[in-house]
Amino acid sequence: MGDIRRRGAVALGVTALVAPLTLALTAAPAQAASCTAKAGPYQKKAEKFLGRKADGKQSTADCKAIRAFQTKHGIQPDAGYAGPVTWGVMDLMTKQKAVGKNPNKAGKCPTNKGRVACVNLSLQLSWIQDGKKLVYGPVPVRTGRNGYETRTGLKKVYWRNIDHVSTIYHVPMPYSQFFDGGQAFHSVGVSMWNPPGSHGCVNMTKTAAKKYWSLLKKGDDVYVYGRKPGT
Repeated sequence: MGDIRRRGAVALGVTALVAPLTLALTAAPAQAASCTAKAGPYQKKAEKFLGRKADGKQSTADCKAIRAFQTKHGIQPDAGYAGPVTWGVMDLMTKQKAVGKNPNKAGKCPTNKGRVACVNLSLQLSWIQDGKKLVYGPVPVRTGRNGYETRTGLKKVYWRNIDHVSTIYHVPMPYSQFFDGGQAFHSVGVSMWNPPGSHGCVNMTKTAAKKYWSLLKKGDDVYVYGRKPGT
């Protein structure tokens, strides 16, 4: 009985410690999420990207627009501050859009391999081509962050698992097509522009990953080149 009383006292003590800690943790995000009145170093560029009056001055409406963009793409803190990470995402989107339907204009992805899945790390774009013919894409992708870079070079799809679950990170990797060790094409539930990036895989939207699954097969070539911004 004495042991039971001691356990009860310990439990009450732990509860007393956890309650204020829980309150402190739940209160912090609300404070961090407040909209900033300060203009960031990329204020004018961010305003222009979002189609707002590009005067370089932060307004409540500017902050809300920037903050909505940050929240959508998982940029933290999402306080409406036009900093380098936010502008980096916007700039990348602009460059991706400029590619249009000619992703291999520079000829860096080989056209003498038949069907090949190309990955341009510099622009965070991927597409499937057959010789010089564009089969699908380009689509935005999310590749390896600094320290977990997606490895470059010519590879081949060597294993496919539609319902794969990572044995390292214990997260679902639907439509996985492995081409270099543990690195694979697969779908994720986050924005393709969510920083800082993956742990080496080429993340895709579910739509793109399903299409790649239907177009590629074991033994098909994959060519990865360039360098992801920030790595």
